[in-house]
Amino acid sequence: MSTSRQLNILITGGARGIGRGLFRHFLSSGHQVIILDINEAELNNAKQLAPRWTKVHPIAGIPGQWKALRCDLANREEISTAVQESKEIFKGNLDVLINNAIPTPHIWSEGRAMEDDSDVIMEEWDKKIAVGLTAPFLLSRLCVSLLKSQTMDSSSPPGCIINISSTRAYQSEPDHESYSAVKAGILGLTQSMAVSLGHRHEIRVNAIIPGWIHVENENQAADKKGMKWEEGVGNEDMEWHPAGRVGKVEDIVRAVEYLVGAEFVTGQEIVVDGGIGRKMVYPE
Repeated sequence: MSTSRQLNILITGGARGIGRGLFRHFLSSGHQVIILDINEAELNNAKQLAPRWTKVHPIAGIPGQWKALRCDLANREEISTAVQESKEIFKGNLDVLINNAIPTPHIWSEGRAMEDDSDVIMEEWDKKIAVGLTAPFLLSRLCVSLLKSQTMDSSSPPGCIINISSTRAYQSEPDHESYSAVKAGILGLTQSMAVSLGHRHEIRVNAIIPGWIHVENENQAADKKGMKWEEGVGNEDMEWHPAGRVGKVEDIVRAVEYLVGAEFVTGQEIVVDGGIGRKMVYPE
């Protein structure tokens, strides 16, 4: 990824997990980053940590800047408000939009199954679709003017969109119906937006498909415990992967960096998986 200039980056679900790892990385690289998240406790924790992550851009010589905004991505009005605030902070220019957020847990709550006759199942389905699929579409729509504005400066490439999918789009475990549907939908959305936005505005749109990325150390509770990345995974988990370990946030960071800098790559799916790809079935 080119580091000759400071980038403006917007990340959803940026207060914990993969999103927080991306937030930390880009701040420590001297970029300007805004994160959106609904979890106030995790947002406040990220705000406390952000100053120590923030570094000066190595070439531009400008300190990185950040903003952590509470935003319910199931609420379209809140998304619009967040985009407007981001536009003001970034002075109308956006280099990278990373659609990462998805409600947790990935399975149905309280051990439910899809055939459960409770209304809760449909409420959880609607929430996953709203946050994991509708929000990326709406955010991308609203950010087009910010992303395409980069083309007005011939020295800057057009902005790009990176959608975070999952290997669960291709193979699932029991009771992942909503999660798998969202992550598969993200791939179709990526393809379509890449064609539409590419031809009209030269905005590139790609997807990253993570396998098992261990992020149990990327949250407030883990911070309080001083938890290290290796905790929570055993030798069997590591050895089960042909790559010799489970994934790290840094593996996703490298894929994001590649896609940001790869000006001839759009409409593509980058699988980041140390297992055996789409045929892999996780052990119980």
